[in-house]
Order: sequence, then C-alpha cells, then structure tokens
Amino acid sequence: MFNSDWYNNLNKPFLAPPDSIFMPVWSILYVMIIISLILYLKNGLKNKAKGLIFFIIQMLLNFSWTFIFFAMRNIMAALFIIIIMWIFIALTVAEFSKHSKPAAILLLPYIIWVSFAFYLNFGYLVLN
Repeated sequence: MFNSDWYNNLNKPFLAPPDSIFMPVWSILYVMIIISLILYLKNGLKNKAKGLIFFIIQMLLNFSWTFIFFAMRNIMAALFIIIIMWIFIALTVAEFSKHSKPAAILLLPYIIWVSFAFYLNFGYLVLN
C-alpha cells in the first residue's frame, strides 16, 4: 500500500520532521487515545452515545487518511479528510469532557498533532 518512492519524491513542507518521528509519535498517541476511551467508558455507556459516535467517526477518518494519502496518492482528498477529522476530534474532546476531564485532556496532544498534520498535508498539496 505505501509507495515510499512516491512519498520520498514529494517536496516537503519547511517543518516536516524526519520520517522516523511518525511511528513513535503515533504509537504514543494511539495509547493515549485508547486510555482516553477507556476512561470515558469507565462508568458505563449511559448518556455516552454521542461521544462514542464522534470517537468512532474520527478514528475511521484517521485510518482512511493514510489510505487516501499514501495508497490513493490523493493529497487534496486527504486534506479534506484531515479537516473533517479535526472537527470530529474536537467534538469528541467536548463530549468526553462532560463525563471525564482526564479522558478529554488525553486527547489534546492528538488534536495538536493532527493540527500539525494539517499543516504538513496542506504543505504537500501546495508544494506538489
């Protein structure tokens, strides 16, 4: 699925980190995301459907971004996905905060990283 030749030949935005940064950052973020979900669901599902739906949508968008950007090589569509994903992460944070402040706080590094990923995605679009 991942064509490193295509990606490596793209003009990179000014603040693009080395590729070796992405796996550790995403690994840490996914652990934080899972812990956040566990904390949110800790006391049951009562009145939590909206937050759970927002969470599922943003995760589906998260996983689809990789496919759209790398496999389909569609930088524009990936940018659209990341914008919608950011909105659903924000909605998830807002809903999680109603039931668990720690769950919401654990998602803040995620939304910050996705904001940075938006910058990178936009940069790839403009430069290529």
